[in-house]
Amino acid sequence: MANRNFRQRLKEYKRSPLSGLLFLLVCISALLTVTVLVFLIIYILYHGIPNLTLPGLFDWEYNSENVSMMPAIINTVIITLLSLIMAVPLGVFSAIYLVEYSKRGNRLVKLVRITAETLSGIPSIVYGLFGYVLFVITLHWGYTLLSGAITLAIMILPLIMRTTEEALIAVPDSFREGSFGLGAGRLRTVFRIVLPSAVPGILAGVILAIGGIVGESAALIFTAGTNPVVPDSLFASTRTLSVHMYALMSEGLYTDQAYATAVVLLVVVIFINALSSFVAKRLATNK
Repeated sequence: MANRNFRQRLKEYKRSPLSGLLFLLVCISALLTVTVLVFLIIYILYHGIPNLTLPGLFDWEYNSENVSMMPAIINTVIITLLSLIMAVPLGVFSAIYLVEYSKRGNRLVKLVRITAETLSGIPSIVYGLFGYVLFVITLHWGYTLLSGAITLAIMILPLIMRTTEEALIAVPDSFREGSFGLGAGRLRTVFRIVLPSAVPGILAGVILAIGGIVGESAALIFTAGTNPVVPDSLFASTRTLSVHMYALMSEGLYTDQAYATAVVLLVVVIFINALSSFVAKRLATNK
C-alpha cells in the first residue's frame, strides 16, 4: 500500500514538476529545522550536564563563590505565575468580547486586532524600555519584581488575546446554534459550550506565552534588575534564569555555570510545555 502511494506521488510529480520541487523544498526545510534543533539541544546538554555537579550550584543563597541558580529558578516560577495571573484573564475575556459579543465588521474591533498584531511583533527590549520609563522612573517603583511582571504581562497579552480569538473562531457555529436552540443564553453558551471547545487552542497560546516569559531577559534587565536573591516582597529587585545566564556569560568568569543554567532552563521549558499539553488533552477528553 505504501509503495503504491509512493508510485502515485512520483507520477503526479512527473506531471507537475513544480509540485515536486515545492515538496522537495518543504522536506529540506523540515529536515534543516529538526537538525538545527537537535544540534542545539545536544550542544547544550553536552556542555551543561557535566557542570550540574559543580559545588554550591543549587544552594539556597547566592554568593560569588557558588553562583547558585536556585534563587533564579524560584524567581522564574514567581514572575511567570504573576504575569500569567495578570495577562491570561484579560486576554481571554478580551477575545471573548471580540468574537462573541462585538458586531462583525465593527471598525473598533478591526482596530483592536490590528493593534494586537502590531504589538506582537514589537521587540521585547521596547517593552523593557516602556516598563523602565513608566514603572521604574515615573512611578518610582525602581527595579522590582512587580515592574518586571507587569511588563511581561503587557508583552504577552497580545499573543494570548490573538490565539484565544483564533481558537474561539475555530469553534463551529453549529455549537452555538444548538445551544441557543435548547434555550441557553449567550453567557451560558460561551462558558459551557464555546470556551471548553476552545481550551486546547487557548492553552497553546499560554504555552507560547510561558516560553516567552521564561526565556525573556532584555525586558527584565530594564525593569526587574539583576539582584540574585529571592525577593521578600513585590517591590524587591530580582533576576530570573535567563537573566542569571546572561549575567554569568557577560562576566566571563562562570562559563561552566552558565552552561549548567542553560540545561536547567531547557528542562524547565520542556517540562512546562509537556505539562500544558497534558492538561489540554485531559480537558479535551473530559469536555
